[in-house]
Amino acid sequence: MPTVAAGRDAYTPAPSSTPPVPAAPVAAPTPAASTLGTQWGEGRESSVELVDATRITPARPQALKTLHYTDEASIRSALGARADRQLNVLLADGKVEWSLRDENDRPLPIYGARGEQGAHQVAGSRGARYELVYVNRSQRSYEVVATVDGLDVLTGQSGSLRNNGYLLMPGETLRIEGFRKSSNEVAAFRFSGKDGAYASNTPAGNPRNIGVIGTALFEVRLDKGTQPPSGGHSRGDRPNAFPADKPSPSPYAPAPQYR
Repeated sequence: MPTVAAGRDAYTPAPSSTPPVPAAPVAAPTPAASTLGTQWGEGRESSVELVDATRITPARPQALKTLHYTDEASIRSALGARADRQLNVLLADGKVEWSLRDENDRPLPIYGARGEQGAHQVAGSRGARYELVYVNRSQRSYEVVATVDGLDVLTGQSGSLRNNGYLLMPGETLRIEGFRKSSNEVAAFRFSGKDGAYASNTPAGNPRNIGVIGTALFEVRLDKGTQPPSGGHSRGDRPNAFPADKPSPSPYAPAPQYR
């Protein structure tokens, strides 16, 4: 009576003279072309202050992620039956959760292709306001450098890993509501047509970058003597003994210049 050796197949086919054809690699899905941009929206109160912190690895972020965005119908058409929906993405091995949320604090759907490692795409709607929300699940402090349509959300200039970012403290949540106009106000992020996007109406913008949102995370340590933000005023709000002198250029995003 035949026996089957433990740990081996019960049936092994005879060797073939023709080598097997390797499976063709499956290409990552191409993101749907964006039908949306992000405009310079209404002013919203949002206060910040400056703190001194040092990046532990200045040349190497702990996470670098790009989300593409467009309308939901275009995403579903591009992905078809492979569409897989989630509500956030994980950064830095899950230490930070990143989501986009609407004005009612509901997460916007993020789509990928089921079973494939590829680009993530956020479904937006023209005219809707959104925020970038980061939740720190760790005991580490991070600097969050974010861009929308290729523009830095703090300065309105071309995005760069060398730019300054927002501080995300251990166990805390950071909400970025718009392009920063001053230490006390932002211009809300609102989905728009591509012609109405901030990137189409400011000198630093490039229309080919419309439809992408980027995030880089750098682990930081607060410099000696620096206290975490407490909601006070930024350095730019301190009294000025010579107010008539020309101030230094604003470190914040300039208003759009519509044609």
